Amino acid sequence: QVQLVESGGGLVQPGGSLRLSCAASGRTIVNRPMGWFRQAPGKEREFVASTNWNGGSTDYLDSVKGRFTISRDNDKNTVYLQMNSLKPEDTAVYYCAGGYGLGPFRESRRYDYWGQGTQVTVSS
Repeated sequence: QVQLVESGGGLVQPGGSLRLSCAASGRTIVNRPMGWFRQAPGKEREFVASTNWNGGSTDYLDSVKGRFTISRDNDKNTVYLQMNSLKPEDTAVYYCAGGYGLGPFRESRRYDYWGQGTQVTVSS
């Protein structure tokens, strides 16, 4: 069993930055692809970014490419999402997810462990 806990969310002005962290416990995430998803009020959960097991391959939602960066530190059992140039439309609850297989994956069905989420609000 893997427990995932997100942190780093908060309120930020448009154009600002946040760094989300996802700390895993229980079992290692070394051999797992990891992903970030988000859900805005009244909308379905959507894929944001993912990485394969060693960070050597990544994938991003088109609207965040060039602004967000997913990374992982397997020694610390932690995955990060650096978010720059934030926009109001990035406002959502952000979820970390641990998957199986090689990855990276966009489909939520490829992930079997999920965190509780952290709120990101982009507003002036």
